[in-house]
Amino acid sequence: MRSRLSILLISLIVPLAFAFAQYDLIIRNGRIIDGGGNPWYAADVGIRDGRITAIGRLDTTQSRRVLDAQGMIVAPGFIDGHTHSEGGIRRIPTADNFLFDGVTSIVTGNCGGSVVAVDTFFAELTRNGMSINLATLIGHNSVRRRVMGSVQRDPTPEELSAMEAIVEKGMRDGAVGFSTGLIYIPGTYSKTAEVVALAKAAAKYHGVYSSHIRNEGNDEQGGVFAAITEAIDVGRAAGMPVEISHFKVSSKRLWGQSKRTIGMIEKARAEGLDVTVDQYAYTASSTSLSVLLPSWALADGDSAVKVRLNDPKMRRKIRDQMRHTIIDRNGRMNMSYAFVTRCEWDSTLNGKNISQINRLWKRKGTLDNEIQTVLDMMEKGGAGMIYHTMSEQDVQRIMKYPYSMVASDAGVIRLGSGVPHPRGYGNNARILSEYVRKKKILRIEEAIRKMTSFPAQRYQFVERGLIRPGMWADLVVFDEKTVADKATFQKPHAYSEGFAYVIVNGEIVIDHGTHTGAKPGKVLLGPGVTQK
Repeated sequence: MRSRLSILLISLIVPLAFAFAQYDLIIRNGRIIDGGGNPWYAADVGIRDGRITAIGRLDTTQSRRVLDAQGMIVAPGFIDGHTHSEGGIRRIPTADNFLFDGVTSIVTGNCGGSVVAVDTFFAELTRNGMSINLATLIGHNSVRRRVMGSVQRDPTPEELSAMEAIVEKGMRDGAVGFSTGLIYIPGTYSKTAEVVALAKAAAKYHGVYSSHIRNEGNDEQGGVFAAITEAIDVGRAAGMPVEISHFKVSSKRLWGQSKRTIGMIEKARAEGLDVTVDQYAYTASSTSLSVLLPSWALADGDSAVKVRLNDPKMRRKIRDQMRHTIIDRNGRMNMSYAFVTRCEWDSTLNGKNISQINRLWKRKGTLDNEIQTVLDMMEKGGAGMIYHTMSEQDVQRIMKYPYSMVASDAGVIRLGSGVPHPRGYGNNARILSEYVRKKKILRIEEAIRKMTSFPAQRYQFVERGLIRPGMWADLVVFDEKTVADKATFQKPHAYSEGFAYVIVNGEIVIDHGTHTGAKPGKVLLGPGVTQK
């Protein structure tokens, strides 16, 4: 009888103890890197109702669950301020590739491409759930296409007013800023005055101006230097912070000039302009095949492009301009630097470069023939591409610059689909393994700052990016000795290793190499929402 009574009492007491537990979760014995660039320190972290409630030596008996972080780093969850995830997060709301790399929050809508109906997008994500936090920018290209299509001309006053209204509504619905992609159609057809007008519409709601600038290489109009000047001038005219996307020098003729481009950012900041940059940790970029063509050739939609490509005179003009760009501006004599990531009409081309495809199609290995191969590919539907165009020296110099944050320029990826850029799987782990542990380019505390409090400050996520009582409990627990990116250009579909736990809003999402299936992610709203 006593035995049965004891069991009954225990069965009642234990649930009651959990019900009145002070913490839902304690992470104990970790080395805290708080995200602010400060030296690590030893402490436990207590979490309740999704937030950090205590830091110090905590009584683990007062917690529903305890994680032992002995020998590991506890850091804020990484914030990726430059992604392209509006489509991918709908298809794959678990966002595995980001979470396995320690990323707990992403900003999508970059490079001028975004959803236009921000309110509808956010309502859908909230209804369906997701494993990661997400914010969005409102994109210039998407807004311009909605109002003007892909025509190459200035907007009428009525069209500009319509675009301003869309930007303002996007900001009131929660966008964190306005983005441009000035090498892409149709944004490339815009003049600076148009960009300033739309940036001002976002500035009314305290947004940031994020720009894939008009040129990242070399040309007769000043190339990357003129493009950086334009981005700074937009910020100055609109009275808003500027974030220059995937800051780089992509022309071989300009390798080493990152010292000058960084100097331009320093000069702007000395003048009182709030300008920062972001960067991924690779010497290759990734975008579409179409960027190889002159922008005028892409105007007015796919049917107009095909008409131009089938006109011998126009095709020669396109080829000659491409040849000039590849040789004179970029310092290349062939296109072996350009690799296919995804070709919908012929998946056997995935992973091959243009020179290889040219030979596969039984053509002589001349640059003119390779350009014709590109144009034939465009006629068939184009492709996603990787371009190996940067120098490691420039990558490292930009990485060491205090005002460059870490960002992947990637999207939510379906495991095994295509041959994507490895940055979509391993950008953060690569920083920690290659540039912190091996090359010692950065202190680990500085690397973590660039992944956490810096992007949180830039995009005004005031309750994230630091380990402080009261902040949302977005946390990563990892082994600094073993954390590593496993994705390569040849075999990109590989999750990063070394992250023992990834926690989003107090819930464990990654548990020793397993996605738990939890969907605690939240939509992160911009400051314009409070001004409705």
